[in-house]
Amino acid sequence: MGSTDTEHRDPDCVFCKIVAGEIPSERVHEDERVIAFADLHPQAPVHVLVVPREHRRDVTELAADPALLAHTVQVAAQVAGARADGDFRLVFNTGESAGQTVFHVHAHVLAGGKLAEGEL
Repeated sequence: MGSTDTEHRDPDCVFCKIVAGEIPSERVHEDERVIAFADLHPQAPVHVLVVPREHRRDVTELAADPALLAHTVQVAAQVAGARADGDFRLVFNTGESAGQTVFHVHAHVLAGGKLAEGEL
């Protein structure tokens, strides 16, 4: 990892540990800016998390880097195209009351069939 990765890493963050390879995950995509891996508790036939390598608390912090936000969405579309029919729902939970449980921004890619209204 470069110095930027080290500077933008929280040593107590579970997703930072997954990015670093300290915790195993079922990776489905990996590049210099993000990783994508299968959710441990899927809410749809395809449920993948796209996680920036840099630690950002939530999507509002991610929006400070529009290129990284755009790349995250592009990877989500690639994952949905490769693992489903290309149609997908993209969800960012922001804040505890909104359902965010890991405070490292991550996009939920949900696909693989008709998703019910109100799901996730």
